Amino acid sequence: MKIIADSGRCIGAGMCVLALGEVFDQSEEDGTVVLLDPDPPASMAGAVRRAVQLCPSGALSLAEGDRADGESDT
Repeated sequence: MKIIADSGRCIGAGMCVLALGEVFDQSEEDGTVVLLDPDPPASMAGAVRRAVQLCPSGALSLAEGDRADGESDT
């Protein structure tokens, strides 16, 4: 699982940081999302999915597997 963050779409609400501060942070400059761990361990998958769902601007998404574009190889 790879996290994709669109800082241009981020509104700096900080919901991701509140949900999972080990993976997400906010820029001191403008408050937009900063990925501390863009490829977190599988053991955190549920918490990561929850944090992505909580993003009010839709700036966060997930790519499953090895491909960053979210497409499968099949």
